[in-house]
Amino acid sequence: MRKDKLYFLTFISISVIFLIIASFGVKYFIKVSANQLIEVQLESSKREANEIAKLVHYQIVGGIDKQQIINNTQSAIENTHNEASFICLFDWSGKQVCHPNITKVGQKVNSNQSLLKSLNEEDSSDKLYDLLIDQRKENDSISSTEMLSEIVYISPVKESDLIVAAQVNLSKISAQTIELKKSFYTIFALMGGLIILSSFFAVRIIGSYYEKQLEQKNISLESELLNLSKLNTDLIAYQQKVIKSTEEESTETTESAESTKESGKKRILTYIRNELIPVPINNISYIYTENTITYIVCFDGKKSTSNDSLDDMLMNLDTSLFFRANRQFIISITAIAKIIKYGNSQLKILIRDADVEIIISKNKAAEFRQWLNI
Repeated sequence: MRKDKLYFLTFISISVIFLIIASFGVKYFIKVSANQLIEVQLESSKREANEIAKLVHYQIVGGIDKQQIINNTQSAIENTHNEASFICLFDWSGKQVCHPNITKVGQKVNSNQSLLKSLNEEDSSDKLYDLLIDQRKENDSISSTEMLSEIVYISPVKESDLIVAAQVNLSKISAQTIELKKSFYTIFALMGGLIILSSFFAVRIIGSYYEKQLEQKNISLESELLNLSKLNTDLIAYQQKVIKSTEEESTETTESAESTKESGKKRILTYIRNELIPVPINNISYIYTENTITYIVCFDGKKSTSNDSLDDMLMNLDTSLFFRANRQFIISITAIAKIIKYGNSQLKILIRDADVEIIISKNKAAEFRQWLNI
């Protein structure tokens, strides 16, 4: 149940993050794409206006009558006002002499000079979308039935009072931008659904994988804890067995000689400074070497030294009571306070009433377990 809730919250989080990013991203992409669309349309309109202006100028230079030129131009551009851009012709008085919509001929040109000036600036690409959309909103508030258009470029005809104007159909541009928005929203919706679902399934798959790994680690840890618990149980049992055996030896004096013969010496000679001190083996907690010197530490904390190496010392000790933990330490069974796991397969031995931690390597660990089961 908790997993399902976690997956659900993950799904919601991914969805919210994507929606926040998409809300900013889609607006930016729409504006950039609309600017490019309008800029391409503007460049096309400018080129067309310049070509028409040149054509009219060639006809004037060729001696063709002005009215005939106007008629020819009207015939060429008639009924093109439904396109995204179109051409019209007006004179210096501002009266339109040619227009794709014949009903507009003779009317005054109505243009937004600030818009026209802005569109002719070099950095106009970033302004096109906002300027034309704002202009369309203004015209929408005036009339919703009349075809909305705006002059975006003018090209005077040389040696005449005629001016060629490029106009854009704002309704058409607006429709194109609306279609562009729909396309972007559709793409972002599909892409968002795919990203969210794929992310959700990826999180679920990765989560399941790590759950299995964690479960295996927990099983392994439980097994190690059981083994470690058994090891400490065996330690306690062995320590009790040693104590019981020691007590029996102290009461049975007739068997002490044989026991000494079998188990090794009962005491060893050590040095405290220059004084030779015998130390009972049962009093030894652990033996260690440091800087080529062998130290014998008793349960009461007293420390003495010996000239023998650890190998020589172990030969004189009962191997059922003492264990060579590593190159540096020999420990007594009764001195072990606790056995804990260390690293991957190593063991750490804590000595009773002493601030000493003895590490048993992976290779020695199996021998140590076997020693405890003696």
